[in-house]
Amino acid sequence: MILPLTGFVVGITAARRADELGALLVRKGASVRYGPAIRIVPLTDDTELHKATSRLLESQVDTVVATTGIGFRGWLEAAEGWGLGDALLARLSSASLLARGPKVTGAIRAAGLSEAYSPASESNAELLQHLLSSDVSGKRIAVQLHGEPLPYFVDALRAAGAEVVEVSVYRWVGPADPGPVDRLLDGVLDGSIHALPFTSAPAVASLLALARRTGRLPGLVSALSGPCVAACVGPITAGPLAALGVPTVQPHRARIGALARTVSETLLARSPRFSAGGLSIELRGQAAVVDGEWREVAPAPMALLRALAASPGRVVSRRELISALPGGGEEHAVETAIGRLRTSLGGGRVVQTVVKRGYRLAVDA
Repeated sequence: MILPLTGFVVGITAARRADELGALLVRKGASVRYGPAIRIVPLTDDTELHKATSRLLESQVDTVVATTGIGFRGWLEAAEGWGLGDALLARLSSASLLARGPKVTGAIRAAGLSEAYSPASESNAELLQHLLSSDVSGKRIAVQLHGEPLPYFVDALRAAGAEVVEVSVYRWVGPADPGPVDRLLDGVLDGSIHALPFTSAPAVASLLALARRTGRLPGLVSALSGPCVAACVGPITAGPLAALGVPTVQPHRARIGALARTVSETLLARSPRFSAGGLSIELRGQAAVVDGEWREVAPAPMALLRALAASPGRVVSRRELISALPGGGEEHAVETAIGRLRTSLGGGRVVQTVVKRGYRLAVDA
């Protein structure tokens, strides 16, 4: 049985839960390359979190906004390690706790606390609307962040007269070894990576910053706008890409499993399918499924097959096919690659030579 993602290569830039996402994609048949674009500063080593927690304990807090379950639990565990666990729990128990979604709600209840409100949409925007619908002027509000700032959220509360304490649980910094993500970026540019799923906005921003520093940003934007699928777990993660006009696909629910399904469905939906020379053919990354049989295709022949499949039946000139070859070439290179393509597909009738014009797929009526 040919699995849904067999033949496709997916790059993963995540630092947290990368193995989980990779395992889901591998089970669907994908090959996975890892290139963490960020790394997490451990909670117990994070002096900024310690300072924010100490500041929170200085006086009464009216409302605490918890945005992620893992972040909320990690915050309590870190406070316990610093000897501040009981004090933090006491402060939280006297405040109104707002939970962004069910995972945060579960973490709050597991700590022996209870939430006052949780939006059905699981969105920070609805949390903010709920807060602003009441009078927050003069209120002291703590906002638990997770890896990235929420400037629109915090600024809106401050503009309404609230004192806001930002509690950054986990901080993202650049990878200790940039080599893997640098190679991942090269793979996107050379077409050997077919999808990039993102689970956090900092990972997106870090990859874009690397591309910008090394002069590869235009190529990355072009690749993610065309042959390589950019998949984001939610709209916040997609933000840095949207700012550059890069289209993204997103699951209906911001979950790792849903993200893996979206990647699979999108790659399959974009896979060219056609009948030529009496054979049913589907393109899969660097391979083809011919009448249900798996056929490996070398990079140069595959590049020409994709060029021909872009408009099945149309005659594609040798000049166009030369430009489609990896690294370019000459007419003889095209002729050689076409010969190898016919052999790979197992049917010499699939690709027709049109004398003095070029080549075309012998598309069946």
